[in-house]
Amino acid sequence: MDFNMKKLASDAGIFFTRAVQFTEEKFGQAEKTELDAHFENLLARADSTKNWTEKILRQTEVLLQPNPSARVEEFLYEKLDRKVPSRVTNGELLAQYMTEAANELGPETPYGKTLIKVGETEKCLGAAERDFIHSASINFLTPLRNFLEGDWRTISKERRILQNRRLDLDACKARLKKAKAAEAKAALWSDEVDKAEQELRVAQTEFDRQAEVTRLLLEGISSTHVNHLRCLQEFVESQATYYAQCYRHMLDLQKQLGRFPGTFVGNTEPASSPLSSASLATAAATIPVVPTVAGIPATGEAAISLDDVAPPASGTRKARVLYDYEAADSSELALLADELITVYSLPGMDPDWLIGERGNRKGKVPVTYLELLS
Repeated sequence: MDFNMKKLASDAGIFFTRAVQFTEEKFGQAEKTELDAHFENLLARADSTKNWTEKILRQTEVLLQPNPSARVEEFLYEKLDRKVPSRVTNGELLAQYMTEAANELGPETPYGKTLIKVGETEKCLGAAERDFIHSASINFLTPLRNFLEGDWRTISKERRILQNRRLDLDACKARLKKAKAAEAKAALWSDEVDKAEQELRVAQTEFDRQAEVTRLLLEGISSTHVNHLRCLQEFVESQATYYAQCYRHMLDLQKQLGRFPGTFVGNTEPASSPLSSASLATAAATIPVVPTVAGIPATGEAAISLDDVAPPASGTRKARVLYDYEAADSSELALLADELITVYSLPGMDPDWLIGERGNRKGKVPVTYLELLS
């Protein structure tokens, strides 16, 4: 009991000494041991890494789950170390509503058939979104959380210890200074000087040891950056895969809707304004734009006879195929990714389409599936 009381009194005394030293430093009444410039840079980089990691983590959580109530619920499940229940995505819920609406309004009607087809695609989009969220959570969010809840807590703990060691060291320096000032007045204080010098040596040793421990942890931030870089690359890969899946699903849906009789009744104009040849080349060489169903001749429009098609006098161009394409009918040319074909345009053609030739086969091809070569 006496030992515990003495220990508590000792701890209280140390805390009081540190508080006095810290307060006097703030008011400029005491000297402060400064860390070297390299150490200060390590501290600043560590703080910056922690702050930006928190911001990126929070915003990524918002990106993956925009609903704040759902985020709070998932956070509580994680803290309770319980599995987060499976949640229906917005796309899957929309697919369910469209299917139910089609069954009630008539699944054999043009509207009902279209609702079913769109619902099936929305379900696929929802499943792709679920896979993306799961992959991003494991490969990106979890490592960021592990850094903040693991490595950063260890760094913060050692920094607090270093701060206490520095305060103890500066307090010992102050006591030695006072002892030497008193010794100058009376030789009886020589024992106090020896005691203060001994305490200073011990405090300096503990400070140097703790500074080295903290320095090693701070230098480990470089390894953290390398790890986060790898996680970021995996996040980009997951996001690219997700958007590519969505793009393919929507292309398939668009082709299916274009074959439905009556789906676009009364809409014989292109879904978007015609583009110039220069803008088409730029679009084809950069980000794909979904081709419109207007590439198929509208009712009453004279279809192109491929037997009569010949390259124009202005010449042809080579193009590299970006994606596989399945011909919708005999007037189109099926494409395989990465193959080279010859393309050219004819007067009056929809600007979203070109005539493609491969060997002795020819047919219409969508511009957005091609990279036009110079």
